[in-house]
Amino acid sequence: MVEVAEDVHAYVQPDGGWCLNNAGLITAGGRPALIDTAATEARTRALAEAVAAVTPAPPRYLVNTHPHGDHTFGNSRFADHAVILAHEATRAEMDLAQLHLTGLWPDVCWGALSVELPTVTFREPVTLHLGAVRAELRHLGVAHTTNDTVVWLPEQRVLFAGDLVMNGVTPFCLTGSVAGSLEVTRRLRELGPRVIVPGHGPVGGPGLLDTTEGYLRRVQRLAAEGVAAGATPLETAREAGPGPYGDLLDSERLVPNLHRAFAEEAGAEPGRPLDIGLLFSEMVAFHGGLPACHV
Repeated sequence: MVEVAEDVHAYVQPDGGWCLNNAGLITAGGRPALIDTAATEARTRALAEAVAAVTPAPPRYLVNTHPHGDHTFGNSRFADHAVILAHEATRAEMDLAQLHLTGLWPDVCWGALSVELPTVTFREPVTLHLGAVRAELRHLGVAHTTNDTVVWLPEQRVLFAGDLVMNGVTPFCLTGSVAGSLEVTRRLRELGPRVIVPGHGPVGGPGLLDTTEGYLRRVQRLAAEGVAAGATPLETAREAGPGPYGDLLDSERLVPNLHRAFAEEAGAEPGRPLDIGLLFSEMVAFHGGLPACHV
């Protein structure tokens, strides 16, 4: 648990690879708000212990930034005393996916999990007034998913970005949009954040947006070149490799990101469903095996 502003904390799980996500905690006003949970029963228990070490009051609010299980599977741990908030499409996607994520890594000790859906959903921006802290919940467009929510603290200039931004970890647009991610990144930059709590990796500053934008523009460029050459996304990924982003974790995400960019190059709408099973199998082929999920 890292304090990033007065009464504002980031809970960071190194090294930020697959399913090792971050969470956030706002303690102002005596009614704490938690931002996201964790992937497994054990990691959610550790999160709850870290929260209790900072504030005696249990979270009264829990915000899910998007539906993926590493950010939502721990909801049930806090549901007895917290109102769970999310974009309305986040709830719908969680309900549809259930515990699907656990099947991708069957050897992980997930623990006793159950899907706890948000109880309050929204379309338009929502503001939580937590003592002296104003927390704005905003959906800025199709990006990492179709329904990402950021939590923006305008006075503190702290941004909880969810998986729209990662630090030291490869961006991922499988169920969202490459073009949309670039537009949302532009809008995040306009907020003028001083501190960015990414969905994965260490807390950083606005420079994280530069890395995100540079990576995504490379994906778009590779897709345009691949389409022109009549290549497939997998062939394009194998020829190009991670390039200047080889130091980012989970570089195999280049394959699904290229599938998304190829579809957009052909005129597909952002967020249009793709064959996730095919994309995951191609990602495994590119990686030379199942990506590591050290949870």
